Amino acid sequence: MSEYHNPVLLSESVDALVQNPDGIYADATFGGGGHSRAIVERLSGKGRLIAFDRDADAAVNAIPDTRFKLIRNNFRFIHNYTLLEAPEGLDGVLADLGVSSHQFDTPQRGFSFRYSAPLDMRMNTLGGMTAADVVGGYTQEELEKIFRLYGEVDNARRLAQLIVSARACTPISTTDELDKAIAPALPSFAQHKYLAKVYQALRIEVNKEMRSLEKFLEGATKALKPGARLVVITYHSLEDRMVKNWMKAGNVEGIIEKDLYGRAQAPLKPVGRKPILPGEEEISSNTRARSAKLRIAEKI
Repeated sequence: MSEYHNPVLLSESVDALVQNPDGIYADATFGGGGHSRAIVERLSGKGRLIAFDRDADAAVNAIPDTRFKLIRNNFRFIHNYTLLEAPEGLDGVLADLGVSSHQFDTPQRGFSFRYSAPLDMRMNTLGGMTAADVVGGYTQEELEKIFRLYGEVDNARRLAQLIVSARACTPISTTDELDKAIAPALPSFAQHKYLAKVYQALRIEVNKEMRSLEKFLEGATKALKPGARLVVITYHSLEDRMVKNWMKAGNVEGIIEKDLYGRAQAPLKPVGRKPILPGEEEISSNTRARSAKLRIAEKI
């Protein structure tokens, strides 16, 4: 498990999540199973844990415990499965929104510019479009939009122009070919940081991450019992803004709706004024934790 993925903010997230050892919980992003194992250790003989992961590779980390069940599907369907597995509702839901170390470090998955590999980036390798499909098939305007919104790069138009120009001569189907095509747009002082933003944008688009996250937040909120907790670890500003707004207002825009008496109608209440951040010791041992933020909310 440790080679597959090193869980971030482990004790902080599990401490916040498990309030009732007899309860039924969900780990919406199973991955290497680090968080799930820690949750199961906190459960009594009556407790149960349902975990989700759409990546077939994660199945090798399944926990051999009768209290544990792994569902191979997108976490956006959490409410549907809760109706089947826990009709009375869940006692808590945890989601770690980061890409697993295993996915980043498996070259053929195409998630990282560090390796020469096919432009894939699919969380579920059994179907759906790849990053090569996006790079090769989207219009210049569509490419500009995803790089601006999901990568938050400054010169999204220039980036899109370079890709469209390069693919007119030869298809872009590998990480090397993409890196070569956009090389003129890379800032000399921060090439790796810029490439990380480009690859992030493509990954988010390939996997429809923002839409899936919104559907997950909606489904998880419905699935929780009153007083149960939603615990989410984010890694970049786009998803963190969505989670923060949802916990505050019950929608990703952060618009607080009120009733006729001026009372807020949000289904959750945030726990704590600020997110919990990893300490220096954790960051030094796991650099991928440096941008993590842990947010907690309770179902009203």
